Amino acid sequence: MKKLLLIIFFFSIHVNLCSQDLLAILDSETTVNEKEDIVTSTFKGTRIINGHSVENRKAKELEFIISHRFGRVNLGFDELFGLDQSNIRFAFEYGLSDDLTAGIGRSSFEKTYDSYLKYSLLKQKRGEKSFPFAVSLFGSVAVKTIKDYEPADKRSFAESLFYVGQVLIARKVNESISFQLTPTYVHRNTVKIDADPHDIFALGFGSRVKVSKRVSINGEYYYAFDESTSINARNSLAFGVDIETGGHVFQIILSNAITMIEKSFITETTGNFFGGDIHLGFNISRTF
Repeated sequence: MKKLLLIIFFFSIHVNLCSQDLLAILDSETTVNEKEDIVTSTFKGTRIINGHSVENRKAKELEFIISHRFGRVNLGFDELFGLDQSNIRFAFEYGLSDDLTAGIGRSSFEKTYDSYLKYSLLKQKRGEKSFPFAVSLFGSVAVKTIKDYEPADKRSFAESLFYVGQVLIARKVNESISFQLTPTYVHRNTVKIDADPHDIFALGFGSRVKVSKRVSINGEYYYAFDESTSINARNSLAFGVDIETGGHVFQIILSNAITMIEKSFITETTGNFFGGDIHLGFNISRTF
């Protein structure tokens, strides 16, 4: 009986040691897998400033976003440096999956409704199977509902539509620095004059510099290769500060664009940033 107990005792020790060895092997494999993990948090939120980032909502996450832009600061004290004027957009974004986000929004500017889909095509990875960039596809449609026409020249629904397609190409260089290139195509069914292009190609540049655990500084610029002559359009330039507080991301923004959707700020910005045509604004989001 004693021999049997000794055999059982030594057998249990052997099994325990083997299990520890297996755990050590699993831990080492986990470490290797972690080195091949997908790079996350390239940007703080789904927007760099005005334009979209490669970030998506997680599956079944709902985000409510309020965006606000005041008038130009060079309007002076009589307009309280633009604070007497404002443009607002509110929107909902929902994660259909971890890689696909859908959104709808409404802007007070031109009483515009917009919707979009954003799909994460490729992800930046580290390790042996590394990939240097994250790539997302973005498409949106917007409809302008403001009645800024003569009754005899009423626009049809189709004439009020605008379409945007983008490829978002981003890289997180390290824990503090990220950047993004955004080739963009905008189609407008209706233009003010025949000299204005229906199709506009643009290239966006965006960056983020993290200065603390919850604060980052962002920059964004869109260069349009074709511009509307009827409004003396200019390229969109913006700078912002991201502040994360729990489930909120708060952005403080300075931009020469008063609008907040792609069809508008890329093709319809008229302000000269360095001439003082700067709009103070903010984005605030809450995730549920």
